[in-house]
Amino acid sequence: MKSVMMPVIAGMIAACPAHAQDRARPSALKTVQVATRSATIEPAAAGFISGAQVYPFSDATIYQVYAAPGLVTDIALQPGENLVAVASGDTARWVIGDTTSGTGEGKTTHVLVKPFSAGLLTNLVITTDRRAYHVRLVSTSGTALSSMRWTYPQDELLALRRRTEATQAAAPVATGLGLEQLHFNYAITGDHPAWRPLRVFDDGVKTYVEFPATLASGEAPPLFVVGADKKAELVNYRMRDRFYVVDRIFDAAELRLGIKKQQVVRIDRVSRPSKRRGA
Repeated sequence: MKSVMMPVIAGMIAACPAHAQDRARPSALKTVQVATRSATIEPAAAGFISGAQVYPFSDATIYQVYAAPGLVTDIALQPGENLVAVASGDTARWVIGDTTSGTGEGKTTHVLVKPFSAGLLTNLVITTDRRAYHVRLVSTSGTALSSMRWTYPQDELLALRRRTEATQAAAPVATGLGLEQLHFNYAITGDHPAWRPLRVFDDGVKTYVEFPATLASGEAPPLFVVGADKKAELVNYRMRDRFYVVDRIFDAAELRLGIKKQQVVRIDRVSRPSKRRGA
């Protein structure tokens, strides 16, 4: 009986999930180690500015910090960023605190770290009202970063885009045009939706369709140019504030919006009245 049961028991043990996990563990651990190593950024000579290591911030990146006993390393966050929590894997052998500097929009949070001895390794997770930082802390016998901080390329790009958009919005739709160059004789007919244009004019090169201010809070209608064959063709235009700017002159066009019950507003260019001789 014993000789018969032993292979069965051995097979059950081999099929046990725990043993399957034990067999898979070495490769899984190696995968984690490789992924962690590739996600970690270490201090670089080009990244130092006046003694501070500056990293470009990126989500899910791990930032290496070297600290030493008897020295405090200052981890500075983005000005105006509010600290939510700081968590460390080893709070028994590391002193971790926080403080602030400055006031108003320039108020900066500093996370301060100091190890009790050399040869220690732990991690630090800093969460704020804007993002989460992942830091790898390594202690040495005497070499430490005095301070480190980040730059924020995505925030800078967004701020630049907003400044550009604000500048464009503040700029006039057209500049350097005399009143005598403008042609205002356009007839607007058709339906009366909330977005019906207030007026249309051209400068001989471009056509400008002016809408009411309510256009910003609703759906903008596409513009179709109607040719001599009565066929409508979608035309390219730019939206500037509450104006459509079309890089051409057209004789007839239509603004259309809706599917089941379509609203249509037609725009027709009327020829300038001819001047009387001697006028």
